[in-house]
Amino acid sequence: MRYRKLGSSDLEVSEISLGSWLTYSGGVAEDQTRACTEAAFDAGINFFDTANVYGQGAAETAWGEILSKHPRDSYILATKVWGPMSDTDQGLSASQIAKQIDASLRRLRTDYVDLYQAHRFDSTVPVEETIDALQQVVTQGKARYLGFSEWTPQQIQTAIDIAGPELFVSSQPQYSMLWQSPETQVFGLSATNGISQIVWSPLAQGVLTGKYKPGQPLPEGSRFADDQMNISQDLVYNDATLHAVQRLVPIAHELGISMATLALAWVLRRPVVASAITGASRPEQVHANARAAGVQLSDDILQRIGDALGDAPVRGPRLAPGATEGILHR
Repeated sequence: MRYRKLGSSDLEVSEISLGSWLTYSGGVAEDQTRACTEAAFDAGINFFDTANVYGQGAAETAWGEILSKHPRDSYILATKVWGPMSDTDQGLSASQIAKQIDASLRRLRTDYVDLYQAHRFDSTVPVEETIDALQQVVTQGKARYLGFSEWTPQQIQTAIDIAGPELFVSSQPQYSMLWQSPETQVFGLSATNGISQIVWSPLAQGVLTGKYKPGQPLPEGSRFADDQMNISQDLVYNDATLHAVQRLVPIAHELGISMATLALAWVLRRPVVASAITGASRPEQVHANARAAGVQLSDDILQRIGDALGDAPVRGPRLAPGATEGILHR
């Protein structure tokens, strides 16, 4: 495993991290969750990413029980706030942030998280209120650093203008060979202000593993076969995209690596990307993903990848699901 500095913080995070969105929020049994988490430690993964809304606290609870068996300084723990926890509990108001960080810490069985992230931007709350509340979490010692997920360039810049570039150390955008939108503005703005990227869905929900074939039925039990788990079927699951992905298969074979390794190495080629968040339901998947750390792709290979993908990727400034444009000031 290799490690990269997370923005302007003193955190060194593993290039491959373990997430809990579609797995440990209720879709994977306790013994599998434990096995995958322990496999992550075995593979040198030290960065674990979750959120309060994953399984309405289930993912945090699972990791609270498992991670508490390990020394607290042996792993870097990140969680998020914003999503609905009940009919009345949602968003980034001062009261919600204060309430949700305490609830997350109880479930995670820890006094602090290393990284506390605004899961999305809340356009219904004055941005100054959100920033003040997040800073209070750090001041109180409940989080070491702050980050955000799927904020627009305008929202990022507004926060920096109010609180300075030291406010955030990380950005968590969707990013993969098939979703390249963050490259247009978010990456550059973040890098200028000492903010690293922690990217989610680097395998495009499994599409970039090559397991989905054009013209063939969806594999039973796959994410795209489940409407509740699939967030971007219209964007990446179509015959044109699947044909493009199949054109990548010979490239991976030539390099002697898996399609997943190729996709993960591709996102990690960018120095601004500190870590790629991966999911797993079996320990062997964790180890397979970890093997992408340190894999270097030559300029020739990157050109061939670009040629193979053609027009398949989303390269414009489209927002990922749940992201918002508006900014409210007080």
